[in-house]
Amino acid sequence: MKVLLTGAAGFIGLFTALRLLARGDEVVGIDNLNDYYDVGLKHARLAQLRAHPGFRFFKLDVADREGMAALFAAERFDRVVHLAAQAGVRYSLKNPNAYVDSNLVGFMNVLEGCRHTAVRHLVYASSSSVYGGNTKMPFAEHDSVDHPVSLYAATKKANELMAHTYSHLYGLPTTALRFFTVYGPWGRPDMALFLFTRAILEGRAIDVFNEGRMQRDFTYVEDIVEGVVRVLDRPAEPNPGFRSDNPDPSSSHAPYRVFNIGNRQPVALMDFIACVEDALGMKAQMNLLPMQAGDVPATHADVDALREWVGFSPATDVRTGVVRFVEWYRSYYKV
Repeated sequence: MKVLLTGAAGFIGLFTALRLLARGDEVVGIDNLNDYYDVGLKHARLAQLRAHPGFRFFKLDVADREGMAALFAAERFDRVVHLAAQAGVRYSLKNPNAYVDSNLVGFMNVLEGCRHTAVRHLVYASSSSVYGGNTKMPFAEHDSVDHPVSLYAATKKANELMAHTYSHLYGLPTTALRFFTVYGPWGRPDMALFLFTRAILEGRAIDVFNEGRMQRDFTYVEDIVEGVVRVLDRPAEPNPGFRSDNPDPSSSHAPYRVFNIGNRQPVALMDFIACVEDALGMKAQMNLLPMQAGDVPATHADVDALREWVGFSPATDVRTGVVRFVEWYRSYYKV
């Protein structure tokens, strides 16, 4: 297939591109290469992809309406994996406009491109953050997600609503994948694992929010990508059992689906830190801090729907994944 991959220089984008290229797909990657975090890391990821003859890259912002329309018209993609977004819950408190531009305007441009060029399936990144203030665990796609606690979460919820509109009006198959705390080699420098590893190696204290009383459903990046590719290969379909008098948020009378991708095994933050300490062979100094605005105390994914749909659910043990990250980090930064 010919696949458009947005956010190709990103963490999940790198592994998704490698997986698609390995099986023989043609991948056209785009990214705006912004400076939200180290641009050098993004270029290093891209360097791995440029070696593949099946990969082409364009520096392009998804918020560029004319540029996106021209790309879709010229390339005529079979399917689209949309990973580009302004990421980060905490940054959304500082720069909300970046989330409107990338996550709302950018997503609109992707939908329009798919609509006008008859793309056969759009798979896009949503987030566990859409569950917001929900306290019922595990989080299931059938639950209401109408109480976001950050603008980032609100934009991801909005993406799901926008996608449903296009599935309903134009028959565009769309699938949302709610990622749960993705980690692994080549990860983002603003994420906990990266921050903890760097600080411990440099002898600095790590910031531990809510005084460590947090849990996360940490999901290894290669498990995420396996789910992405399997879902990409099965376009969304209407749910024949959908009831408009009792609507299920995860499906529709239109070709629209929503799935969680998580490891199903929430890990206490203090246990996660212990895994990092073990992998590094060093102890962490900790600054115990209150909960940050926009954050939630726990996440836990119900992935039964994903397993039923594509026969897969993540299973990489967090200790194994942390060791792989630390090995990559030491190699990449030569420490």
